[in-house]
Amino acid sequence: MGDKPIWEQIGSSFVQHYYQLFDADRTQLGAIYIDASCLTWEGQQFQGKAAIVEKLSSLPFQKIQHSITAQDHQPTPDSCILSMVVGQLKADDDQVLGFQQTFLLKSFQGAWVCTNEVFRLALHNV
Repeated sequence: MGDKPIWEQIGSSFVQHYYQLFDADRTQLGAIYIDASCLTWEGQQFQGKAAIVEKLSSLPFQKIQHSITAQDHQPTPDSCILSMVVGQLKADDDQVLGFQQTFLLKSFQGAWVCTNEVFRLALHNV
């Protein structure tokens, strides 16, 4: 069957690392962004490492747990990796909600960082 392509290995490793950090301590996510990074969170735009970490750290829940249903990764023509994640999350004592999140990963100074990210809850009844 063979090994997965390198972009799938990198994408999967990034996704695992991201959600481990997010679920344990969102304030530690700054290491995966650069100052030029952009985040769209439920339609709100944030740019820069500090603004992104501030947004993620200030989300109104104490604990969260993500469960990944599927993830897909593609190489881009400019040597980046596009990753899409579908899953469910449970925040505090709220109901379980579906979500979709997309990351654009770029090799920067010897590490893979997130330059672009889009997050949406899968709410169909609003």
